[in-house]
Amino acid sequence: MASAALELMGFFLGLFGLLGTMVSTVLPYWQISAHIGSNIVTAVGNMRGLWMECVYQSTGAFQCETYNSMLALPSDMQASRALMVISLVLSILAIALAVLGMQCTVCLEGLGAVKGRVAGVGGGLFLTAGFLSLIPVAWTTHEVVQTFYRPDLPSSLKFELGECLYVGLASALMSMLGGGMLCVSCSEENDGRRRNGRGYPYPLGANVRTTSQTYRNPTLQVGGIGAANRGRAVVRTISDSSHPSLHGNQGGKKPAAAGYDITGYV
Repeated sequence: MASAALELMGFFLGLFGLLGTMVSTVLPYWQISAHIGSNIVTAVGNMRGLWMECVYQSTGAFQCETYNSMLALPSDMQASRALMVISLVLSILAIALAVLGMQCTVCLEGLGAVKGRVAGVGGGLFLTAGFLSLIPVAWTTHEVVQTFYRPDLPSSLKFELGECLYVGLASALMSMLGGGMLCVSCSEENDGRRRNGRGYPYPLGANVRTTSQTYRNPTLQVGGIGAANRGRAVVRTISDSSHPSLHGNQGGKKPAAAGYDITGYV
């Protein structure tokens, strides 16, 4: 039950991480113009993202322009684009595998341990996707902070951290945490299955211990020879029908008195 709860929590964390990564990838709020020093005019605000650069005016006009040439972009922006797209693709694959491998679904039900391994692979993909999306977010944050504190750069060219960087950081952490939960739940499920599969409910082979007890019927002992003969017939019938492999033929001897022989495992 605990592993199923971990699987569900890890799956939803990975799903929220995918949504947050998609939002931070598409929106242009990675860098926002800083209004400091002589740049105190807030009528126009500049925003930069991975795919476009936007200008917001105080009149409410919002205008964006996409980057026309991909090869003309800086190398760090090209790498950030590639890493974010790869992270999204891996997150989608991780969700598909997690749905197939979770205990609450009926997919791959008859394959035993394969179902748990598929969920573990989905968790590993979530971990990888979160790590890949964390790299461009951390690198862009570092560049913005370093550029902001450069004394030789005019204030109009300085930018601050945008909302997409915070969303991307939270999404990367959620994806990594969800992937770790899926991997842990998969390992717990496999360990529990191996523990439950060990041993047998009863000992086998030479370790078998049997006990025999004879319950005598006093009414058959006082009934004379005919009653004794009927008692022997009852003993032979019951003893022949119950566990012949454990008793065997004990030298062909017949029981000395009438009764019932009850034998079982201890």
